[in-house]
Amino acid sequence: MAFRSVSRIFQVIDRRSHLKYFKRGYYLYTPEPIHPLPDRTPDWKNADEAVQVIQSGQRIFIHGAAATPCHLIEAMCHHGKRADVRDVEVMHIHTEGPGLYNDPEYDEMYRSNSLFVGGNSRKAINEGRADAVPIFLCEIPLLFRRKILNLDVALVSVSPPDKHGFCSLGTSVDCTRSAIQNAKYIIAQVNKHLPRTFGDGIIHESHVDAMVQWDEPLHEMAKNDLTPEETKIGKLIAENLVEDGATLQMGIGSIPDAVLAQLGNHKNLGVHSEMFSDGVVDLCEKGAVNNNEKTIMTGKIVSSFAVGTKRLYDFMNNNPFVEMCDVAFTNNTSVICQNPKVTAINSCIEVDLTGQICSDSIGTRIYSGFGGQIDFIRGAALGLDGRGKPIIAMPSSTRRGESKIVPLLKKGSGVVTTRAHVHYVVTEYGIAYLFGKSLRERAYDLINIAHPDHRESLEKAAFERLKCMPAPFK
Repeated sequence: MAFRSVSRIFQVIDRRSHLKYFKRGYYLYTPEPIHPLPDRTPDWKNADEAVQVIQSGQRIFIHGAAATPCHLIEAMCHHGKRADVRDVEVMHIHTEGPGLYNDPEYDEMYRSNSLFVGGNSRKAINEGRADAVPIFLCEIPLLFRRKILNLDVALVSVSPPDKHGFCSLGTSVDCTRSAIQNAKYIIAQVNKHLPRTFGDGIIHESHVDAMVQWDEPLHEMAKNDLTPEETKIGKLIAENLVEDGATLQMGIGSIPDAVLAQLGNHKNLGVHSEMFSDGVVDLCEKGAVNNNEKTIMTGKIVSSFAVGTKRLYDFMNNNPFVEMCDVAFTNNTSVICQNPKVTAINSCIEVDLTGQICSDSIGTRIYSGFGGQIDFIRGAALGLDGRGKPIIAMPSSTRRGESKIVPLLKKGSGVVTTRAHVHYVVTEYGIAYLFGKSLRERAYDLINIAHPDHRESLEKAAFERLKCMPAPFK
């Protein structure tokens, strides 16, 4: 990969709120640490002082997932009231914590714009008080690098500076690396609980404009007890689709956790994923994951963010076995496809009888986002060794007993994985392989893995839609 150095002009606001300029040079795609800037140090402030640079009409970026800087967010919201701030756009992937900027009392001050929707933004988005951008996770950094979205201020979490002045973005490098490379002003919450990680998330303190010392435990996502259906899905995938030596990608949630729980006896597994959680730690300790057969960054877990429990964060801290990278790299299809036996395991909300996958919405109600699903579904399908497996997995029914295999997607639902992209669909009733199959053959296979209570109605609906009976592949 060719490395290219660029220099950009950045504005820095001084104590008198006048503007002055300096060059902040970055290397966009190399994992090497960002070099120190001579004769430049950050201003150490409290949070209320640091966020005073935020002004009406600006665009703010907020670090997400486990690294969400909640102390800075709270100060930002209080500043909005004190300074009568108006029309500030708040950009982020999913953030943890209360997400105060989404509360109605801040509507005139801050408007959230999610690049991947989390639970704290859904209500505001679906009430029209916040926005969401449909975008592949791998392409979010392009919004900042191509100056499609200009960032005025970035609020991030970092580990404490080491003796050389280097900090780490910790659990979430994702699109945050590109944000801080292009933001005019960087405010960092220095948190001793944030693990120091290797890879693209290294930043020297001289690139930070204001540092705020505030220690708070990282946001944790506890593992839920798996349902019998999820356990069955995990076994089906582990026993039939995951080979020894496979390179794994897992989305977030119970289904990927269920698969990981069944892989303890596999050998020479690797991880190259946009995210990972505690289940990978278990497999590392059992020796199932060693990354020895990977082509890209052999011997290392490669990811762009991680969410889990303190056990996961302790595992990541100062661990050279883990490489946290820019999501433009981790989710690049041309990179993914070079690894052996790429096995992408993702879940969805519903699938129609032709294989269209809805993963981001429930009817017109926005629920999440595109994330990295299509990045890895396509990367697995294009695997250079021809042994990749793009997998969509889900329970056959909702908790209310409604079929998740449907004749038609709900009105207003978005298609994330198209019927041309889909290969494997898995429920607790089996595995449907749809690649290369006609519409009536797909309908036949999907009906066979639907819940038995819904198969008759699905068959009738398939006939009404296709004007012929579903039929098996010959």
